[in-house]
Amino acid sequence: MLIVFTCYVLGLSGTVAFAQTKHALHLDQSFIEDRLQQSAKQIKLLAAATPADKFPQNFEQGKHKFSNSSWWCSGFYPGTLLLLSEATGDAELKQLGLDKLKHLEKEQYNKRTHDLGFMLFCSFGNALRITGDSASYKPILVNGAESLASRYSPVTKTIRSWDHGKWKYPVIIDNMMNLEFLEEMSKQTGNRKYADIARSHANTTLKHHFRKDYSSYHVIDYDPETGAVLGRKTHQGTADESAWARGQAWALYGYTMMYRETKDKAYLKQAQRIAQYILHHPNLPSDLVPVWDFDYDKIPEGSKMYGKRTLRDASAGALMASALLELADYSRGKQGEFYFRQAETLLKNLSSAPYFASYGSNGGFILQHSVGALPINSEVDVPLSYADYYYIEALLRYQRLLAGKKMIQS
Repeated sequence: MLIVFTCYVLGLSGTVAFAQTKHALHLDQSFIEDRLQQSAKQIKLLAAATPADKFPQNFEQGKHKFSNSSWWCSGFYPGTLLLLSEATGDAELKQLGLDKLKHLEKEQYNKRTHDLGFMLFCSFGNALRITGDSASYKPILVNGAESLASRYSPVTKTIRSWDHGKWKYPVIIDNMMNLEFLEEMSKQTGNRKYADIARSHANTTLKHHFRKDYSSYHVIDYDPETGAVLGRKTHQGTADESAWARGQAWALYGYTMMYRETKDKAYLKQAQRIAQYILHHPNLPSDLVPVWDFDYDKIPEGSKMYGKRTLRDASAGALMASALLELADYSRGKQGEFYFRQAETLLKNLSSAPYFASYGSNGGFILQHSVGALPINSEVDVPLSYADYYYIEALLRYQRLLAGKKMIQS
């Protein structure tokens, strides 16, 4: 029997699934199918360049950079291969994705990272859902969920993010994205512990991570002994009080997903408030693909970031597109319609120059122009695996709507 399973890409269990969208579709099937086919063709070039035991990290100055399995993004590449195989029916891509998993298996026991949702759920989760091979993939996911849960503190009521740096107990907004892993494994195993941890983390993050305008801080540092907030900081944004663009997108996606999993209206309201902040921000460009930090205009002249302050982050745009498609179906009337049209606009713009790479360029990555961490000059204006992953997720969601299917597959 095929187990109901979800992923960041696809995650909605049958108990809360919804029917085809209530919104008119303005992107036609030929456009979506063409982008999926071109993406599949392009990623095969990346696959040909990738060593069997490595994972694509980026392509910079004409050279590929690869990582080991312990890198936080290792699950995105095999996940993208599997999603593209599903969208196009390409058996070669499916096998490439499944073959890569054996080099990722050991991370199920990695208790030194909070990113196991990215690493395992977007790879093995898709493999389980697509193949139905519970014997091969479910035990790995259960072990991974247990490793992730080991990082939870009942004092801070959060999952610790990093074990490095100057912080006492850092929690980053990105960590919202790992909660779906726990929610789904709670359903798969019947163990409430995982869902309880996910909801505790989401509630604590809602309480401490957001400003009055519903923009998010990047890093909250907690006292591990008392749970008190010691500081609100950034690591990848322009300043502690700035709104780092991908952080806002992580938050939007994370609370939309948590509403889907729990039907808690507090999460829906938070997702809608974050969406309003993003979509009505005066510094959001007309094509809706955000500059890497919404407060880029506050960077002083003479700063090392000043010359690159207006760089776009396609990874944030891809996250926003996918999240807004889903949020639109949970939102009523004009609000839902607005979110859906903005998602369509983002998808259309990401699917063309300058973001969608021409065949044979960009080292085989699909999208161009993402920014990892400008303040530390890391992965600046390069392709990134998670940009490709969430872009393909958004296309696949839209493809399902065109076919009259549920956007989020059971």
